[in-house]
This record gives sequence, structure tokens and C-alpha cells, in this order.
Amino acid sequence: MVRDAHNRPLRDLRISLTDRCNMRCRYCMPREHFDGHDFLAKKEILSYEELSNVVESLMPLGLSKVRLTGGEPLLRKDICSFIKMLPKELDIAMTTNGILLERFAQDLADSGLNRVTVSLDAVDVETFQAMGDTDETPETVLRGIETARKAGLNVKVNTVIRAGYNEHSVKMVADRFVGSDVIVRYIEFMDVGETNSWNDDEVITGDMMRNMLENLSPISANHVGEVANRYLRGSQEIGFIESVSKPFCGDCNRARISADGSLYTCLFASKGNDLKSLIRMNASQEQIAEAVRSIWTIRDDAYSQNRGLVDKEKVEMSFIGG
Repeated sequence: MVRDAHNRPLRDLRISLTDRCNMRCRYCMPREHFDGHDFLAKKEILSYEELSNVVESLMPLGLSKVRLTGGEPLLRKDICSFIKMLPKELDIAMTTNGILLERFAQDLADSGLNRVTVSLDAVDVETFQAMGDTDETPETVLRGIETARKAGLNVKVNTVIRAGYNEHSVKMVADRFVGSDVIVRYIEFMDVGETNSWNDDEVITGDMMRNMLENLSPISANHVGEVANRYLRGSQEIGFIESVSKPFCGDCNRARISADGSLYTCLFASKGNDLKSLIRMNASQEQIAEAVRSIWTIRDDAYSQNRGLVDKEKVEMSFIGG
């Protein structure tokens, strides 16, 4: 098992399958920056065969989980064929905005996907459309969630809370899933990328969110490196991802591969490490593993713990996934 400069293992690989998305969420891909944006051409994107080769290469280093992200991963053609390529001993998950989930849920489950996390920032139409800058409605996403549950997928919902936009979603989203097995997780508004106009005045902290809910009881983490602080609200599980107010860099075991084949060692990184050139020079799995080992061994990222002390440009979240 490979470990970085802070003794953190590499267990979780997040793969961005595309830099394209069918929404323009204000905190991720604001329209004024991304309409007219030059997205990656097909030849610049790693093929499924190349990606599965990378995944297999990293398993001897300790990799145990793969999460498929975007952009919006369900925009990538034949995604189920890629899931079938991945080793079945891995925990295979996906993060999606849910717009296309109803159409694909059963096929995703049949292909070997274990879990799906759905972004849902509001259950009322006005806020949903304002946050996502979209004409879609939350009912489309809610139908996708129910279809995924019926297909046997474990479902979590991620809700980004931003002051002045959707504080009311804390209670509304939680209440919407009472009595179901859907886990709701709230995310503090983060300073990812350079285009989302982040400022700390718009951060609703986990503590503030918990004060908006009743009868919360803390429960222990499922595993080391879990990003959410977990609570029970009666029988309902609620999580809080508090990257701003309670950074969890110390246990971070996640690497990210962008759609164009660069390895990023932090969500807030300025640049990646080019794996695509190595892959397309027909490197062996052992050579790919050794390249990643050399990158990971010197990794010392801890951006959230050092927020305010580090001034650097950051890659857009839509390019490397969440």
C-alpha cells in the first residue's frame, strides 16, 4: 500500500468521465464562464479501455473504491460498458445531478454499480432552477432517485447550502426523505475553482445547519477517511461535509483523474500530473503504478486546513469531479 508524506493511503479514485454537464450550477459551472467554453475533444479524453487499465494498475497500491464523476457522467456514451470493465472487487459509485438517472438506473445497477450520490440542492422548483440555472425541475431528479432505489442501488443525496440562496433546503430536503433509506448529506459552500464567486460570508457551516434541524444524535464514522460527519435524526441518517469549518485533510485518501488523463492529488489543486502521455506510450500497468506511486509518495496537500494561507489558482471542480 502506497502512503503519502502525511501517511495517508490511496484508497479512493475519482474518475471524471467528461468535462461537460447539462446544468449550469452557480457554484460549479456558472453560465457566464461556461457557455461558449471549449470543452475537450473526443481524442483528448481517455477511452474506457485506458481508464480501466489505470484502475487495474492502481489496485496493487491499495485502491479499493472508484467513483465516476464529471461534469455529468451520464452524458458519456456507453457508460454501462465501462462499469462492466471494472474489477468487481471494487466499490463502484457514481455522482450525478440525477437529470438522466431515471433512464439509466436499472442498467447501471445491472452493470455493477453499487451506489449513487445525487446532487439535489432544493426540492422546491424556484430554488432548484435558480441554483442549477436550469429549466429542469426537482421532480425529474426525485423520479431518478426512486428508480435507482428500486433498482437496488444505495442512494445518497448531496445538498450544497449557500447563504442567501437555499438555507431553507436544510429542513425541506431532510423532510422529503424521512421514512426512506436515502441518506441526506449537506455540503458547506466551498472555494473550488476560480469561477464560483466564493466568499466566506456565504458559508453556512455544519454547526449552523445542525441548529436548523431537531433531534440529531452523532454516530461514528463508517471508515477512516469518510468525508461526512454522521448523525441520526430519529431513524434518518444525515451527514455534514464541513470542508470549510472542520477540514478533514488529515484523513484524505482520494486521488482524481480528469477526463483528459491528468492525476490530481487534491480537489483544490492548481495542476495535475500527466498520465495520458504515459498511457499512450503503451506503458505497462507496473509502469503506470510506479508513476502514481512516485506522485503519491511526495503528496502533502492540505488545502482546507491551510485555507487563507495559500494563494493559488485552482482547477475547476467540473473538470476533475467533486
